[in-house]
Amino acid sequence: MAMDTVFSPSFGNRPTCLVGRDSVIDRFMHGLETRPGNRSRTTVLLGQRGSGKTVLLWELADRAEAQGFVVAKPTVVSENMLERVVEKIQENGERYVDQKHPRISGGSIGALGFSAGLQFTHEVEQAKSSSFKLTQLVRELSSQGHGTLILVDELQANSAPVRQLVITYQELVGEGLDVALAMAGLPGAVSATLNDRVLTFLNRAQKVTLDSLEIGDVDAFYDRAFRSMGIQMDPKTRLAAAQSTQGSPYLLQLLGHNIAVRADRNTPVTKELVREAEHASRIDFENDVCATSVAALSEMDVKFLAAMTQDDGDSRMADISSRLEVTGDYAQKYRRRLIDAGIIRATGRGRVAFAVPYLRSYLGRKDE
Repeated sequence: MAMDTVFSPSFGNRPTCLVGRDSVIDRFMHGLETRPGNRSRTTVLLGQRGSGKTVLLWELADRAEAQGFVVAKPTVVSENMLERVVEKIQENGERYVDQKHPRISGGSIGALGFSAGLQFTHEVEQAKSSSFKLTQLVRELSSQGHGTLILVDELQANSAPVRQLVITYQELVGEGLDVALAMAGLPGAVSATLNDRVLTFLNRAQKVTLDSLEIGDVDAFYDRAFRSMGIQMDPKTRLAAAQSTQGSPYLLQLLGHNIAVRADRNTPVTKELVREAEHASRIDFENDVCATSVAALSEMDVKFLAAMTQDDGDSRMADISSRLEVTGDYAQKYRRRLIDAGIIRATGRGRVAFAVPYLRSYLGRKDE
């Protein structure tokens, strides 16, 4: 049995290497090199569960930090989100300021409300809002030549904390301060956030949909990863394993791990071993992704998906409407809901398909 030194198949764990996201990373990092206010400095990542949104945010955090940015590392949306963002900026920015004699734009210490470094005076800490504190922090860091990057994970629809953060961020951009923002969430939550009338500013942000990985990229990564662990696998078997991931970053990690812990360094990986690893990975994926995705849907959403399981490939909207015994317009409403949620995707005029790997078979067994 080989030891897995590469794969990290758990939500929240960071893999040793990101696969197929170089263009997304490069585009965002190029944006950080441009003048404040550039559209590329505001990015919204859309992706289904298991698409690698959180891992990508952490990668952006590390790279921006290496470029001298003060980073509020990924913060999950919650009631006290803005307070957590302020705390993270204070913690990560302290190394860039003089703790005893802070250089404050405009003169006195009281001008921005700092007592030392990036710590606020007692009066500011007690009486001022988190938006005020965030603004003062970004102003101070900008004045000392350091940009600020804010990263937000798991966007929630109609979220008051997200609304307040984006309003404050827009004001910071309006001042020409050196600040950037990257947020990530499920397609439905992102869509609701972008459609918020108060947050129309975000419609000018760069939107990035985290599509399935190219199978060739997965295969190439498996080749490097297994070689590094001393695991032997012929190209055809390896390619079949890559294809079974269906381009899912999470399945890539699950399957790679399950192959690694079953492999013997002394003998090549067999097709039977890969099939066993695929089965174990599929069970974990269905529990972690499919079950969670379905649990968040309405009864009618699930009936719509059940109607799709009767087809081997794509489904025609006319057939779905007929099976549900509803009008075409009524079925279209749920089509849009499920596309926004990242559960299905349009494949042509009047046709849809499952966007989540193994969801069709999961629903089929669920009804048995």
